[in-house]
Amino acid sequence: MINTIQDTSKVIRVENLRKSYKDLVAVDDVSFEVSRGEIFGLLGPNGAGKTTTVECLQGLRRCTSGKISVLGLDPAKNIGELRRRIGSQLQDSELPQRIKVWEALDLFASITPGENGWRKLMKDWDLESKANASFSSLSGGQKQRLFIALALVNHPEVVFLDEMTTGLDPVARHGAWDLIKEIRANGTTVILVTHFMDEAEELCDRLAIVNQGKLLALDSPFGLTSKYATNMKAAFSYEGDDLPSMEDIPQVKKVTRIGGTVEVEGIGSFVSLMAAKLVNHGIVPNDLRTRQPSLEDVFLTLTGHRIEV
Repeated sequence: MINTIQDTSKVIRVENLRKSYKDLVAVDDVSFEVSRGEIFGLLGPNGAGKTTTVECLQGLRRCTSGKISVLGLDPAKNIGELRRRIGSQLQDSELPQRIKVWEALDLFASITPGENGWRKLMKDWDLESKANASFSSLSGGQKQRLFIALALVNHPEVVFLDEMTTGLDPVARHGAWDLIKEIRANGTTVILVTHFMDEAEELCDRLAIVNQGKLLALDSPFGLTSKYATNMKAAFSYEGDDLPSMEDIPQVKKVTRIGGTVEVEGIGSFVSLMAAKLVNHGIVPNDLRTRQPSLEDVFLTLTGHRIEV
């Protein structure tokens, strides 16, 4: 008998997930929920436990302890039903070296009754020119785009994308982002595994920051930066020796001057107060620029070091 959850708005529930290999703990007491129609991200460095987590969600690995429900199904018990309803682009995937692009898409589509829309996927993911190319002849980026297309061929309710833009050039990355947003707009829930800060910030409605198997924080990108990375930075050029003191502005935390560049770090409305003070002293920088807190600042605050990929 297939167990179902009552709240259909939550397509994924993870409670106290733990996965260990003897003395190595890959995932340590992780809990979260994913709502229908979300782009939910797992952000962290390589080896953080992201891939192990999503492999447990897909039934590819059995968790050591904890509870998992995906689309109301237990991945450990209902794997056949689950795989018909999800799509998966794994971090490490392979196909027969001589299979052609169109053949791979046609083969995967044949498993889904009535599915014949693989040609549109081939166009969407810029593979039409490689339709008759063998898998072995594709570049790394082309293989990555093919695996994403294969993950979507069955119109999944939930799709897992693990480091989907690794190997893609900047133009292809941004194109992939637009397509992922379109997939979500059509009703598919997206689970995105990434170590790219800009990708997580651009795409995710909510994301979990993980490191060394632990979930460190969970919120929207804006919520995370608002909570954990409150300091902003402002910089401008000034060569004179009559710069007024900025340290007496309460919101200013740090002032650094290197050569002709002044950098001021602070919180709240310090930029406006700093600019007013400069104007009052007859200084009007024409290159005043600010930098908002980023997810990398959040990771630095939470772990004490920057993300390593």
